[in-house]
Amino acid sequence: MALTVGVIGAGRIGKLHVDNLRLIPQVRVKSVSDVVINHLDSWAKEKQVEVLTSDYRDILNDPEIDAVFICSPTNTHATIIKEAAVAGKHIFCEKPVSFTVEETKEALEVVEKTQVKLQVGFNRRFDPNFRKIRELVQNGTIGEPHILRITSRDPEPPSIDYIKSSGGLFMDMMIHDFDMARYIMGSEVVEVSAYGAVLVDPAIGEAGDIDTAVVTLKFANGALGVIDNSRQAVYGYDQRLEVFGSKGAARADNNRPTNVEVSTAEHVLKDKPLYFFLERYTQAYIHEVAEFVKAILHNEPVICSGFDGLQAQRIAEAAKKSLETGVPVKLEEVNSAAAI
Repeated sequence: MALTVGVIGAGRIGKLHVDNLRLIPQVRVKSVSDVVINHLDSWAKEKQVEVLTSDYRDILNDPEIDAVFICSPTNTHATIIKEAAVAGKHIFCEKPVSFTVEETKEALEVVEKTQVKLQVGFNRRFDPNFRKIRELVQNGTIGEPHILRITSRDPEPPSIDYIKSSGGLFMDMMIHDFDMARYIMGSEVVEVSAYGAVLVDPAIGEAGDIDTAVVTLKFANGALGVIDNSRQAVYGYDQRLEVFGSKGAARADNNRPTNVEVSTAEHVLKDKPLYFFLERYTQAYIHEVAEFVKAILHNEPVICSGFDGLQAQRIAEAAKKSLETGVPVKLEEVNSAAAI
């Protein structure tokens, strides 16, 4: 069996997915669309992309295309999901599905009616370290989980133009950690408390966002969670996770270029963390694409569904509301997902 794919959006992530799709023998990357395609000719030729177009609908209208990767700006995701579903294409969509819970639910309703597969791009689920911790929680190695701690800090903040269109730190950055919290604990978040500050760059505050945040979570199983984010960690991409339970704890530390540690009378040295997400999550990006293709070819459930995307988005909305009001917010107050 083979799968013919079109990629919508040829920015950094779109190009990365093209590279990773080309590693899978059963996949043919036929088409790529982007609003600006003039500069893509040599790249497309190198990657053996057969069709370049500035109109993504050319991909949706192509009967040879089995699946699409939506890597365009977030404000286009829900519309393209609905159109792709109606066209009968399986869908991989980068996070978040949209900027509002209502719009996401509308898109998921169309997906449900058309019975196409939809996978949301929370790539950290596919990281070998985090998957191992999930296994340890599920098989009872650490007993009943009591506390989850997630640290996620970028090496440097994005541009202010990006900040203005990102949807905010909770929707753009911490949403990965909200998904990871549900994935690791195997329990829904029921209440969120958020604290935020502008400590990295005043321009981020002037753009209406925060650059530093701590969020606490209450889970349906009674466990507690703490997530901290920063837009700037001067030592590199800081990605750590720990689950503490009744029988012990499991922890995933940062990935580094090597695990060599040099100890002398003056100091103990080891490599700094890998610098950014493309280096840190290389294998995760490859695995998420491979798992999506497998789900289609073998008619299996996707590992990160539209519902997972919706729940992470609801937690982000609750965090934003908590930050604005200064009080904890129950998830049942954020457009219930019961209808999906």
